[in-house]
Amino acid sequence: MPPNRSRLPLPLPIAVLVALPGTYLGVATYVGLPHPELPPPLAALVYGVAIVGAAFVLAWAAEAAQVDISAGFALAVLALLAVLPEYAVDFVFSFHAGQIYAENGACVPGPGGANPCSLALANMTGANRVLVGIGWPLVVLVATLAVLRARRTGGNSSASTDAGRVTMQRSMSAEIVFLGIATLYSLHLPLRTSLTLLDATVLVAIFVIYAVRLAGAPASVPDLIGTSAWVGALDRGPRRGTYIGMFTVAALVILACAEHFAEGLVQTGSELGIDQFLLVQWVAPLASEAPELIVACLYAARLKASDSLGTLLSSKVNQWTLLVGTIPIVFALAARTTSGLPLEDHQRFELLLTAAQSLFAVSLLITLALTTWGAIALFVLFTVQFIASITLPTEVDRMIIFVLSGVYLLLALVQLVRHGRELVRTGRDGLVTPYEELEEADRVAAAQ
Repeated sequence: MPPNRSRLPLPLPIAVLVALPGTYLGVATYVGLPHPELPPPLAALVYGVAIVGAAFVLAWAAEAAQVDISAGFALAVLALLAVLPEYAVDFVFSFHAGQIYAENGACVPGPGGANPCSLALANMTGANRVLVGIGWPLVVLVATLAVLRARRTGGNSSASTDAGRVTMQRSMSAEIVFLGIATLYSLHLPLRTSLTLLDATVLVAIFVIYAVRLAGAPASVPDLIGTSAWVGALDRGPRRGTYIGMFTVAALVILACAEHFAEGLVQTGSELGIDQFLLVQWVAPLASEAPELIVACLYAARLKASDSLGTLLSSKVNQWTLLVGTIPIVFALAARTTSGLPLEDHQRFELLLTAAQSLFAVSLLITLALTTWGAIALFVLFTVQFIASITLPTEVDRMIIFVLSGVYLLLALVQLVRHGRELVRTGRDGLVTPYEELEEADRVAAAQ
């Protein structure tokens, strides 16, 4: 904990200040207050920066709240709050798609030519692939640099971190197993013509079972850093008042800005001749994923790479179950139908690639370790498709997506066959092994 509890950490007021312009513009637009009319690119930037600021405040509050909230309840509530910016942006696109569907009986392309139902899933697929293709390799890179720095200064590697390798604790097996279950279910979605309420039921149920499984984990004292450590070190009353206030402020900022941010991206694409789908898929996730990536890098730099990778893995589970599962619910409410969110051809390709990448990522972690070679494979394959998506015609990009999906699936199959014994052990640990036994095994491994 920080030695001076009375000194407000500078990042907190900075995050609030950068969120103020977008928040004022958003509120002013809703209630009719005077405000400047910004061009769409500038508006998207202002609202996006506000969401980034709010996301940092939300992340700090969620971490500090773990001082008071039990492990099971913390998972159910804080997991949702941690990815609230991602949910807000996706829900805006899903709701708009539902409204258009209700008016026209179909997802009619807007002025920029983008299919609104396609945009509803674009941000989700982009965010998932960024998280795995950039976030996981980044953890290995930062952890390796931290180890090398520690060795130069006479320190040692941690139990979970070595040069070129991040080892996870056995108590994190549940995240891997339930991500694997959700991924196996998602592999059939590209064969479908819509994302239905049945899919929502299955994916949300996977998340609920995952939450129940983690609720059996004994409570532990969180290892807080930076702003969250300052909040967590406050006395009980002020601490709770502070993080509840942070939750409230961040939620209000996101609610005020999410819709305008989404609209700004779409209008920017129309005015600048940039593909709206690409803006929504790659630019929007930068606003929602940046805080998670930065926090993960901070943990990795402190030789806590297991916690760092675990944080990103938990976010991936939340997004691939709860987020994907709630998108058709929001669409159904707006469209006043139970038909499900229509999937066009390109979005089915995107779902295929995202599911294939997820399966390969799971296969890399069944040994409870992510190595340099695994990280390089994730980054290179992601980069190839990212460059293809912004430089090549749609038909060529689809061909590359199909080939890369096959590569992901083949590599995943090789990994699963090679490590069949570890697959059985990790599956058993993630589903049924008591957490007391897992944590004892982790303590023994850390002591060796």
